[in-house]
Amino acid sequence: MFQEFAKFLKEFNVVALAVAFIMGGASTALVNSLVKDVLMPIATPFMGAESWKEALWHIGPVTIAIGSFIAELFNFLILALIIFIIVKKLLKMEEMAKK
Repeated sequence: MFQEFAKFLKEFNVVALAVAFIMGGASTALVNSLVKDVLMPIATPFMGAESWKEALWHIGPVTIAIGSFIAELFNFLILALIIFIIVKKLLKMEEMAKK
């Protein structure tokens, strides 16, 4: 049974997947901190609010939390850029290995 388990781990790269999952979580926490603690305080003066968390748009009876939306948009864009760069490098390395 132990041999089957070891074969499963090797065949499906479970250890690499676990490491990637942990690194992804750490990267997300780092990007969240970058956006909320560095970028958003810089953008606050342009939002017309004391704090980016308080930046709201009032459209009739509807209130839109534009500050929170912009923070999440920055998070998404930065994480997407990081993933794009990593995948691009990995594909380039894989292509070089094939040659």
